[in-house]
Amino acid sequence: MRQLSGTDASFVYLEGPRVPMHIGSIAIYDPSTATDGKVTFKGILEHITGRMPLVPSYREKLARVPFDLDHPYWVCDADFDLEFHVRHIALPKPGDWRQLCIQAARLHARELDLDRPLWEFYVIEGLDNVEGVPPGSFALVSKVHHAAIDGVSGAEMTAAIHDITPEPAEPVGGDTFEPERAPSSFELLTRASINNAMQPFRFARLARRTARNSLRNMGLLRSAFPAAPRTRFSSVITAHRVVDGRAFDLGQMKEIKSSVPGATINDAVVAVVTGALRSYLMDKDELPDTPMVAMAPISVRTTDESGTMGNRVSAMTVSLPTTIADPLERLKTVYASTQSSKELTNAIGARTLSDYTQFVPWALAGLATRTASRLSLANRANPVINTVVTNVPGPQMPLYMAGARMVALYGMGPVTDGMGIIHPVFSYNGTITISFTSCREMLPDPAFYADCLQSSFDELYAAAT
Repeated sequence: MRQLSGTDASFVYLEGPRVPMHIGSIAIYDPSTATDGKVTFKGILEHITGRMPLVPSYREKLARVPFDLDHPYWVCDADFDLEFHVRHIALPKPGDWRQLCIQAARLHARELDLDRPLWEFYVIEGLDNVEGVPPGSFALVSKVHHAAIDGVSGAEMTAAIHDITPEPAEPVGGDTFEPERAPSSFELLTRASINNAMQPFRFARLARRTARNSLRNMGLLRSAFPAAPRTRFSSVITAHRVVDGRAFDLGQMKEIKSSVPGATINDAVVAVVTGALRSYLMDKDELPDTPMVAMAPISVRTTDESGTMGNRVSAMTVSLPTTIADPLERLKTVYASTQSSKELTNAIGARTLSDYTQFVPWALAGLATRTASRLSLANRANPVINTVVTNVPGPQMPLYMAGARMVALYGMGPVTDGMGIIHPVFSYNGTITISFTSCREMLPDPAFYADCLQSSFDELYAAAT
């Protein structure tokens, strides 16, 4: 039994019927590389079963403290049922990209069962008409609660069920799974009373550690949080979702970032997103007069924490120069903004900023958020950010699941009131995908926004080269 961190627990407290707090992906596989050129659902179940010991959290569920007086705990599920978590469906003819995105959006819109291990896989067959994908391919749509993983630990969880050759590795032996006795309410309340008694001392130590740096960097603090303008993505979201995305050549993205000395691939990605948002909102005659603002997560996972689940992240804010028409100037401005935000993060310490989440009263914050949602306050309040751009580097070699080669990987993420669009970014085997998840009422034309991403990339690549 282990307790969730403040950051992990926050995603549990913020969960709601319209705001499911899980992240996910759409991985597409070509079964022709497998034995006999096919992969069965039973074979996938057996493959995942053989890898379960590599990721114990697959079998863990939440034990919540009464009245949320302390953060929940992870405990092994004595009634774990793999076939509840791995499901099998198929697309009707013709089995194209639009159908896959619609199905993935429907699945992503549903909440996970908080009384079971917080993940689901959907094997989707019938991908016969997806451009760049061999007919007869299948997809694996994943949903994992954000309380359990961040981008890095999610990549490690993905790696556990994949091989680097078509020939699957031998099943992992020595499965030590033993169902735990669920802790009683009295035990949880006793632990909560001890933890809460120690919190003031822990906070005092953390405050002393950061006070000197904070005072020395007041100028950075004042300039680090630009005001975000209101857009169509700044209102109350519905329970409906859309997902889509585009794949780009990673080598070309590197050429783009190299056109501005010091810029990173993440800067280039943010510049592409900036151009897409600018084009989309201009088409709606809704482009704000001031730059939009994005939040970019930063991993603070140490080497010792490699292989552990949960969230080890901080964040920085980045100004999106949506008011600038020239694509190369947008990239230069993004680079300058990320450098400024990194200065603050380095001055205070990304790990320190992450540590402060332990002391946020997330249960109260979750109640306040749900109250604000019922009152539709997001329709009137100024947003803190306009979007999230989260970049997860992946392996630059082919991966295989049950012998089938992964040919594409796209991301999905949660959206909230006031922040109705998120951009997950994955790089894999020479490609980089920029995906998006949004509220269907805010973004009724996802295919057009995907075209905006493509146009923004093409424009920026032409200017950079």
